[in-house]
Amino acid sequence: MIAGLVDYVIPFLVILTVLVFVHEMGHFLVARRAGVRVDVFSIGFGRELFGWTARSGTRWKISLLPLGGYVKMFGDSDPSSSGGENLDAMTAEERAVSFHHKSLKARAAIVAAGPVANFLFAIVLLAGLYAIAGRPYAPPVVDEVVAGSAAEQAGIRIGDTFLSTDGKAVKRFSDLRRAVFDRPGVPIEMVIERDGQRLTLTVTPESVTETDRFGAQHTFGQLGVRSNKVSVEHLDPFSAVGVATAETWSIVGQTLDAVGQIIAGTRGTEELGGPLRIAEMSGDVAQRGWVTTVWFMAMLSINLGLINLFPIPVLDGGHLLFYGVEALRGRPLGERAQEWASMAGLSLVIALMLFVTWNDLIHLKVVEYIGSLLG
Repeated sequence: MIAGLVDYVIPFLVILTVLVFVHEMGHFLVARRAGVRVDVFSIGFGRELFGWTARSGTRWKISLLPLGGYVKMFGDSDPSSSGGENLDAMTAEERAVSFHHKSLKARAAIVAAGPVANFLFAIVLLAGLYAIAGRPYAPPVVDEVVAGSAAEQAGIRIGDTFLSTDGKAVKRFSDLRRAVFDRPGVPIEMVIERDGQRLTLTVTPESVTETDRFGAQHTFGQLGVRSNKVSVEHLDPFSAVGVATAETWSIVGQTLDAVGQIIAGTRGTEELGGPLRIAEMSGDVAQRGWVTTVWFMAMLSINLGLINLFPIPVLDGGHLLFYGVEALRGRPLGERAQEWASMAGLSLVIALMLFVTWNDLIHLKVVEYIGSLLG
């Protein structure tokens, strides 16, 4: 138990605390910039363990349950900023520092600042990583050709290096994969290098069809080659920031694609993980060294920012959705409608947490272990 605490629980709590602090600091800084008084900045929920009160009146504290955090602004009825308290009875001085009396633009900026802070933090982490340790990638060199594949039929051999596909440069193996995936059965002109000479081949990716659990069929292209090598590219700081920004945007897109595939049924839900699996992964990456840990923290930061932008009430995206409706209507939704929406959003979040925790228990073989005891 002590080894598990040191190897998994502590790395998980450290990583989560850093990401939550960054997220809430985004809200805090923009709120203060907008002239809003912040009453509480809490890491964790529940009873306060320790803290201090700043000259500005903000209570900075660490709370009992370290699975999140919040910033409570002046005028909020609760930490989620879902409603105001005694708004009509406020004095002019109190209205000037109340979150709910700020303009729609200011409130939206404050809410969006949390996820934006997570994205910016991920960019900083990745840029620093690429500038210091380098950026790993798989070069477009063939290490294996699948028997009977489109690549074998086109004459591609082990050791070939892909240079371009239909005139577009190929610098990484992932470039080749993207060029082929969306073109099943379509001939592609590929330039390769073999033994110091350039060759031009026409390759027709194999059309592969898979059926999802709802019975819908999906077709994609497959070449039939693999690369097992890993190269490292060191970037200057300026280039590192550009690459980190592009990669963060790419990961956001890939994550949204994956969510869409899960909703459409083309991707299984078993890969969805919760706190237990994140704790397991945190421990694993911490034992592998700082490079893997920094990369993992950047990925979590991106996902934390993205999840909070989902248009679900009680999340930042839900608040932004309300503000969007307010902008269209010229007035906010009624208090009752917001309460019902918040309850529905909270129920959805709780249901999702229970589901991913169940996935974690299956992944960690806890359910199987308990079943063996009962059996």
